[in-house]
Amino acid sequence: MSALTLSTSSAAALRADAVVVGVVKGPDGPVVAPGGEAVDEAFGGSLAATLETLGASGGEGETVKLPAPDGLKADLVLAVGLGAAPSEDGAYEPEALRRAAGAAARALAGTGKAGFALPAGDPAALAAVCEGALLGAYAFTAYRGKDSRTGKTEKAGKDRKARKGGDKDRGAPLAEVVVLGSGARDKAHKAAAERAGVLAAEVNRARDLVNTPSNDLNPKSFAAAAQAAAKEHGLTVEVLDEKDLAKGGYGGILGVGQGSANPPRLVRIAYTASKAKKSLALVGKGITYDSGGISLKPAGHNETMKCDMSGAAAVLGAVVAAARLGLRVNVTGWLALAENMPSGTATRPGDVLTMYSGRTVEVLNTDAEGRLVLADALARACEEKPDAVVDVATLTGAMVLALGNRTFGIMANDDAFRGALHELAGEAGEQAWPMPLPAELRKSMDSPVADIANMGERAGGGLVAGLFLKEFVAEGTTWAHLDIAGPAFNESGPFGYTPKGGTGSAVRTLVRLAERVADGDVV
Repeated sequence: MSALTLSTSSAAALRADAVVVGVVKGPDGPVVAPGGEAVDEAFGGSLAATLETLGASGGEGETVKLPAPDGLKADLVLAVGLGAAPSEDGAYEPEALRRAAGAAARALAGTGKAGFALPAGDPAALAAVCEGALLGAYAFTAYRGKDSRTGKTEKAGKDRKARKGGDKDRGAPLAEVVVLGSGARDKAHKAAAERAGVLAAEVNRARDLVNTPSNDLNPKSFAAAAQAAAKEHGLTVEVLDEKDLAKGGYGGILGVGQGSANPPRLVRIAYTASKAKKSLALVGKGITYDSGGISLKPAGHNETMKCDMSGAAAVLGAVVAAARLGLRVNVTGWLALAENMPSGTATRPGDVLTMYSGRTVEVLNTDAEGRLVLADALARACEEKPDAVVDVATLTGAMVLALGNRTFGIMANDDAFRGALHELAGEAGEQAWPMPLPAELRKSMDSPVADIANMGERAGGGLVAGLFLKEFVAEGTTWAHLDIAGPAFNESGPFGYTPKGGTGSAVRTLVRLAERVADGDVV
């Protein structure tokens, strides 16, 4: 990940490859945002006019590169659009700053050091700039640029000339982010930057896992990644293999994974805080590849199914972040890991599975597998009597149809908890929307041979899936379900601080929830 520092240097005095300034969309054309005064002065006060001549408007995410004039120690000026001017109080929305910083960092790929002279006068604004820049600078390079003879990845040169120069370094992430502001030495600003660094690192951990191809990331190797993270950050971890799962009666996880040569796992990773008064359980769907099983997905729907473990990746990142931030709340993550494949040993449509809870499920569609592994993990998580349980999953295409590719759905058995999660997602900068759990849809999952079927009405399929999961939550347990099927994997072009591919969706919302639970504001 890019290095992050704070500096009280002016944008004109900073020695860097580039300096970033913000531009807002004014009524009469672009206007240089606060923080960019020194750069505008170096342009003789004509920076906004120059940008307008080049066709810039200050629109959100718009970037324009200009050669730095005399008076700046940087070589390049990057103007990034912040969108509409702020309200009368002059405060810029954190998400606008986050997206602008991310767009700038992406535009500066291949650059060594960049100073960000954006409006970051208070800790919240500074945190948004730091977070956006670090997230925007992300690149998944594990499978690129390997020397065919040695198998080693070529490393970009550390000196400035190597960074500025040839094709070898083109596209490498921005190496160093320097956020400029007068409060750089202030304790609150430093704390905000440190938190942003942790958040970005754990979102990027989730992104790396999601982007790793399934031939390298299977249930066993995912569990190993969780064990490595636990060792590094002092967490406790337990991994149940296929024998342990059979002994424990985890029929849902075993049923989904029994068609694969890579057997399933259930991982429990826990952060225990001193003086914690509350506990939070996070459950993640971890289907490392989803072919649909015997109910095989049609052509054109398989290519991105390595991302079906995004929920488990988000849970792992959130637990590690809680530990790194030292939050006063106990956070336990449950990673339900399996590979859903068709074979002679795979679960068939019509089979009945006995779940960990003892309930039986008729499997009408083997491509509705995520709810089966989650059901086992939810039942197990509830046994520890946490104050709240939240599951995260790329669960249904129906949720994508309902909310699009950038918004995840929130369902819950408690209206206040659902509302709180919606609010927290907004605070974290993630798009989400509360969804209902209509009781009348439950009847559609009635089975003539088992306690419940894993499919119901097609209409409202995302809500039906939520109702199925609710059946496996212990009575009296506060629970919510996040269906991140839309935003977890970005198949279109990058935007703001969001890259193409794995996005790390829900990590920031889960961390914000843990912070609020620690403060006693939620549950």
